Amino acid sequence: MKHIATAVALLLAGAGAALAEPLEGMWQTSPDDNGHVGWVEVTTCGATLCGKLVKAFDSDGRPIESDNIGRKIISRTEPAGDGRYTGRVYSPDRDKTYRSKLELSGDRLSVSGCVMGGLICRDGGTWVRVE
Repeated sequence: MKHIATAVALLLAGAGAALAEPLEGMWQTSPDDNGHVGWVEVTTCGATLCGKLVKAFDSDGRPIESDNIGRKIISRTEPAGDGRYTGRVYSPDRDKTYRSKLELSGDRLSVSGCVMGGLICRDGGTWVRVE
C-alpha cells in the first residue's frame, strides 16, 4: 500500500511540473525612462499570475537600491491563448498601472499597456528570461 501511495504522489508531482505556466520564472525588464532594469519573478497568485520586482540595476548593470523591491509589477494576469496574456503591469518610473498585453515567444516577452480607457498607451519593450 505504501508503494502505491508513493507512486501516486510521484505521478501527481510530475503532472504539476508538466502543467507549469510558461510565463512563470525570472524576467529582466527593458530599460525604463531612467535606463534602469529590474528582475521580475512571475508566479501563480491564486487563479492568476503576478510578478514581483526582486532586483534592480542601473544603466551600467550595477545593483541599486529601490523602494519598489518586493512590489507587484505584474498583477491579475491571465492567459488569453497562443502565448498572449492580459492583466495589469505597474511602471515604477511613471508610477502608473497599465492594462497590459503580454506576448510570450520563447524566452522573450513583449509588454505593452494602456491607461485612461486606452487613451494613453505605452510600449514596455521586450523582457528577456533570466537563466
